[in-house]
This record gives sequence, structure tokens and C-alpha cells, in this order.
Amino acid sequence: MIARIKGIVLETTPLLVVIEAGGVGYDIQIPITTAEKVPGVGKECSLFIHSVYREDSASLYGFATRDDRDFFRLLVEKVSGIGPKIGIAILSRMSVELLRGAIASADIALLSKCPGIGKKTAERLVIELKDKVALSATATSAEATDSTSSASPGVYQDAVSSLIILGYKPADADKFVRKASSQLPANTSVEALVKQALS
Repeated sequence: MIARIKGIVLETTPLLVVIEAGGVGYDIQIPITTAEKVPGVGKECSLFIHSVYREDSASLYGFATRDDRDFFRLLVEKVSGIGPKIGIAILSRMSVELLRGAIASADIALLSKCPGIGKKTAERLVIELKDKVALSATATSAEATDSTSSASPGVYQDAVSSLIILGYKPADADKFVRKASSQLPANTSVEALVKQALS
């Protein structure tokens, strides 16, 4: 099974990247949150991979961080009714930080805004992943992974919710808060995070 690919970017679109590694060009489906971090054509790129093999096809799904890939695996392997395409769509709409916070706080309304997720699927997400999300969040903070967010999950979610109330789309609010969070010190306040996101 392929776990990671490092090579030169041959093509890139919002949901697909082609990386040449060892003389082979790999078609890798990616969420928009990963596409934002993929360098331009001709540059070196490294992605964490989730492979799906079927009788008639083999698909590769790539992620900028191990944390994103592991969360994707949780979605597609633990929640009935969510396959790789919906998993990619969910991670294209919201970052792992926001999704974790929404699941931990049982925010069905926010989860229902993801493409392919209705109220019942959002409830199933919460029921099936709440404990696993809490455990993985603890493990992630203990390892200090390469996630760029410095804000705690609760502060992060509150800041995104504040921007949504101000009229921003969930995906845009998440993107702005994620960027702001990477520029501020750890343990920042909701107010500071929102102010930075709006600047």
C-alpha cells in the first residue's frame, strides 16, 4: 500500500494533482484544503496517501498532513454512507480542526452544510466519531504534528462561527481563521483570532 508520495508536480487543479515520482506520474485526488498547499508545476511536493483498490480501479487520495489523511480514513472507514468522494468533498469544505470541533460539540447544523451530508448523516458522524475525534485530538496535540493551527479546537470553532454569523460562507470562514491561527501565538483568544481573520 502506498503511504506517501514525494515528487515533482506535473499538473494541479483544485481537486487533483499529478506528481511524478520515480518516473511514474501519479493521479492523486485531493481536497481543496490540500490544493491550497500544493506548490506550482515543476516544484517538489510530498503528500500523505490513502489508497483504495477495487476490482476495476485503483485510486489515490492525497493530503498535506498525516492528520488530514488520518481524519479522512476515519470518515470513510468508520461512518457508513460516507465514501472517498464525499470524504474529499467534506475536507474541501472544512478543515480538520473545524470538523473535529463540530463533531465534538455535536454541531449538526454546521456539519449539515458539507456537500453530501444531510441531517441524518451529520448525526451519524457525531455518534460514530465523537469518541474517536476526542482521542485523536489528544494524540495530535501530544505529538505536536505539522498542523499549522495554533488555536485550541474550541477557540477555533468559536472564531469560525463568529465569521459565519457575520455572513461568511463556512468554507471561507474556516480558511480565514486557519490562516489567522497560523499567524498568532498558541492560546490566543477568540476575539484576537476573529480580528486577525478580518484584517
